[in-house]
Parts: sequence; C-alpha cells; structure tokens
Amino acid sequence: MEFIMDSGYRRSRSDRYREQSKDKLSQNMKKKIRTTMIGAVSAVEDHFGPLIDQEPSLDEVFQKIRADILDKGNHQLRNVDVELSQYEVEWKRHTITMPVRPFKGEENE
Repeated sequence: MEFIMDSGYRRSRSDRYREQSKDKLSQNMKKKIRTTMIGAVSAVEDHFGPLIDQEPSLDEVFQKIRADILDKGNHQLRNVDVELSQYEVEWKRHTITMPVRPFKGEENE
C-alpha cells in the first residue's frame, strides 16, 4: 500500500514538473515574440522616422504598419499556448558532475 501512495506522489510531482516546464517554455517563447514585434516596429521607425518628420502624412501610414505588426504578433502570442497544448514538455536542467579526487597523501576510506 505504501508503494502505491509513493508512486502516486511521484506521478503527481512529475505531472506538476511537466506543467511548470510547459509554462516556462510558453513564457520564454512569448518574450521572444514580443521582442521581435517591438524590434520590427523600432526598425520601421528608425528607417522611416526622418521621412515622417519631413512628410507628416506618412505618420498615418506608419501607424497602420505599427498596428499591423502588433496585431499579427499578438495573434501569434495567443497561438503559443494552443500549440504547446499538443505537446508534453519537460525542461532539461543543466547538470554538471564534477569528479572528486582525494588530496595527495590522504588515505582512501
């Protein structure tokens, strides 16, 4: 009976770990998409900013481009969780195993 409870506990922990891993991946993917969106808007503004200053009518075009980039990016942000729901995700932690050697002159016990 004790083994069954222990097995259930381990399964519960494993399930929780997978869910946390999926959430972590979702957050990281969303952050990268947001960074790309803002970078795209910034690039358009950097390249066309001087033209917009010279020709104020281009500001309306810039605002449409900006809105389009942000709308499409936000759509992809919403799709991240839908896509990830079709996968089981488990984060592979970085582990380092360092060998331990005795100092010279110490006896092995």
